[in-house]
Amino acid sequence: MEFRIADTFTDSLGRLTGDEQKAVKTTAFDLQLNPANPGMKFHKLDKAKDKNFWSVRVNADIQLIVHQVTGSLLLCYVDHHDKAYQWAMCRKLQTHPKTGAAQLVEIRETVQEILVPTYVEVEQPKPVKQQKRLFADLSEDDLYGFGVPTEWPADVQQATETTLLTLADHLPAEAAEALLELATGGTPRPAHPVATTTNPFDHPDALRRFRVMTNVEELQQALDFPWEKWTVFLHPDQCQLVEKNYNGPARVSGSAGTGKTIVALHRAAYLARANTKSRILLTTFSDTLA
Repeated sequence: MEFRIADTFTDSLGRLTGDEQKAVKTTAFDLQLNPANPGMKFHKLDKAKDKNFWSVRVNADIQLIVHQVTGSLLLCYVDHHDKAYQWAMCRKLQTHPKTGAAQLVEIRETVQEILVPTYVEVEQPKPVKQQKRLFADLSEDDLYGFGVPTEWPADVQQATETTLLTLADHLPAEAAEALLELATGGTPRPAHPVATTTNPFDHPDALRRFRVMTNVEELQQALDFPWEKWTVFLHPDQCQLVEKNYNGPARVSGSAGTGKTIVALHRAAYLARANTKSRILLTTFSDTLA
């Protein structure tokens, strides 16, 4: 059986107390060793949109949400009972019909209308200028090419500068990054479709959020560190930055969590392998990276 963990699982694990995390890790190790163990208390979430979601009891209050199909078990989320169930009711695991990548998608009908706070002014407010819709000219097919889930194009086409960041929080990373790139004048590269016979978890975008755990030691490392600290692999766009020949200095920019540090590490390793007689200096302000 393929045993995977999702970035949403490690993120939710990090928000629990130390004692709660220990209990969850014990349950995760037991699941990896033998998910069919009669002692594992699985409960099928019949009311969830995704019928493959199950909860696994960690203790009297903590529930682990897993996605289980024949030959595959995915650790998706963990939290206190009600919050864990609420998370599962609002999501489904699907393969994007155009990119072929596996995505944990937030179900559109469970999300309240995407609005930003408004404030009452004492003085007579001035007429508000209608904000421009950023992606009104993009077709649904265009948006699918950037990994936007099939339930979300209408919301994306209505997005403005005010609502974009809130909207991006509801989308998979590749879709959110592409929209932010478009909104700032860039030209993101559409995802390369993969063959329908290819495992959707092997898609480069899926590798950013799902990882196969082959043994207990690898799972231990994954649970002991934040997702970005141990998933040191490269997306194809990052590979281009690492292996490109530059005519001079180059700058790589991006928001937190987009992989700038990983690119720097791989770039240093790439240069060292290509120039075996040279010494490569990588400087950093981060004590952790050093």
